[in-house]
Amino acid sequence: MRLSTLALAALVAALDQATKWLILLVVMSPPRIIEVTPFFNLVLAYNTGIAFSLGATGTRTSSYLFGALAIAIVIGLIFWLRTQSRALVHFAGGLVIGGAIGNIIDRFIHPGVVDFLDFHWAGYHWPAFNLADSAIVVGVAVLLFDGLFGAQKADKQQG
Repeated sequence: MRLSTLALAALVAALDQATKWLILLVVMSPPRIIEVTPFFNLVLAYNTGIAFSLGATGTRTSSYLFGALAIAIVIGLIFWLRTQSRALVHFAGGLVIGGAIGNIIDRFIHPGVVDFLDFHWAGYHWPAFNLADSAIVVGVAVLLFDGLFGAQKADKQQG
C-alpha cells in the first residue's frame, strides 16, 4: 500500500471528524434546522444504520455491528490495494478508507454516524449525509469508472 493512500485516508478522516465536531459543538448547539439556501439545510441526524439509514434500529448494537462490518471492509480494501499499481485506484481507495474510518469513529463515540448536510427539492429530501459519505461515494465512483474503462486502457498499453 502506498504511503500517499494512507495519508489521503488520514486527511479525509481528520477533515470529516473536524466538520462533525464543528457541527456538534458550534453550529448545532442547540440542535435546529438552519436554512442555507432554498434547497440546502444544515441539520443534525444520527444514522445507526448503513447507507441511507437502511437497517437502522436506533440501538447502539446495530451501530456497533455496522461499525465492525465497516472495519472488516476497510481491512479487505487495504489488502486489495496492496495488489494494485494504478495511482487512480489508490486515490479512490484512500477516499473510501478515510470516509469509512470517519464514520467508524462516529459509531463508537456518538449515538450513530453524525449527518448534517440536507439537500431537498419540492418537499423531497435526500437523506442527510456528511463529508465521509461524500468521500466514499466519490471513491466508489472512481473505482467503478476505473474498473469499466481504466483497467482496459492499462491492459491495451501493456499489450
